[in-house]
Amino acid sequence: MNTEIHVLDHRPHLLEPSHYYRMRLTPGAHSARHVRRIVRAYLTAWGMAPAAEVAELGVTELLANVVKHVPDTVCTIMLRRRAGGVRVEVHDADPALPTRREAGALDEDGRGLELLDLLTDAWDAERTGPSSKVVWFDLNA
Repeated sequence: MNTEIHVLDHRPHLLEPSHYYRMRLTPGAHSARHVRRIVRAYLTAWGMAPAAEVAELGVTELLANVVKHVPDTVCTIMLRRRAGGVRVEVHDADPALPTRREAGALDEDGRGLELLDLLTDAWDAERTGPSSKVVWFDLNA
């Protein structure tokens, strides 16, 4: 099994590189660590270092959902600097919106959306086309 991250596109948005970051990747075993470093670096550069830990946790949960639930695991991560905070988005090629489920006390997964509820200022999932969606969360900083 290949555990390397496959970054397909790694560049700031051309229109506003200081307010927008986009990376397209195929998540693998080490992807979350790599993405967390990038998220922390951008939030720190944007003066939002206190929000970095929650952003790292949130994006890790969303990547885990892509790996677990999306047949073609290619996804796009976007960081959007906004007035007073940041929006973190994960786009993928599966139109099925995430649903909450009750996680048992001994379950190892099933708490990602609950974590987003508890730790972020807002989150949602929206279809972006007939075969795609975005799951996003906002953090005020």
